[in-house]
Amino acid sequence: MTELRAASEGVPTVTALDEGSGPALLVVHPGGGDATTWDGVTRRLTDGFRVVRIHRRIYTPGADVVLPHSMAAEAADIVALAELLDSPVLLVGHSSGAVAALEAALLAPSAFAGLVLYEPPMPTRELIAGAAGARARAALDAGDPVEAMRIHMRDIVRMPASTVDAMFADEHIRAAFAACAAPQIAEDEAIDALGVGVDRFAALDTPTILIEGDLSPAHLRERVADLAAALPDARIVTLPGEGHIAHLTAPDTLADIVREAAESVQRA
Repeated sequence: MTELRAASEGVPTVTALDEGSGPALLVVHPGGGDATTWDGVTRRLTDGFRVVRIHRRIYTPGADVVLPHSMAAEAADIVALAELLDSPVLLVGHSSGAVAALEAALLAPSAFAGLVLYEPPMPTRELIAGAAGARARAALDAGDPVEAMRIHMRDIVRMPASTVDAMFADEHIRAAFAACAAPQIAEDEAIDALGVGVDRFAALDTPTILIEGDLSPAHLRERVADLAAALPDARIVTLPGEGHIAHLTAPDTLADIVREAAESVQRA
């Protein structure tokens, strides 16, 4: 594994994990973690593909979270890396990383031959955070990152309150959530700043696979359906028995979907 580096506005460099060989897959990881969260899926792809996993600027260790954060900045970072890769490039995004990927495709549609987007929480009919985001920001600014993340998981992601309470009872999980609270709340705000509606994607004819889990929160599946209706060339793949974390619980299945999309891009 090597490190790929690119220049992008507002950061000294954009870096990415670069491994494998073959057609290029550019992966944008979800919030609340870093590029290594996709280790399990990546291991199943590097035998036939060059997998480049971007370190998103606000989740890079030691990074300052400059407010207001913007999805436009993340889109520019993704495009900067894509320009270093040989065509065709398949862009893969997960959760908020899929939002950033969509914005990158809108910024430079010719840079990507296809998109695989796993439950992007786009504000299709309503904001993703809204009033709950304001409460999370207030908790974070008051010095309580754990409460900020509790609000995020319960009221923004919309996990059942009992599940959130059980998770936060574990001190290690609380500590992990607290460590990523600042970037997580900043990206919630950045997604809301995009505004409600997805009409701007009506001309984005890049072949797109939208992935959803049938156990995911209903609002995420609704947002996926709205995107599928807005994009000219999109289809939905539903993962039975899975939710929002199939990269951890079903990496084989997720890798198979990415591989199929990449092979389709190559044939095209």
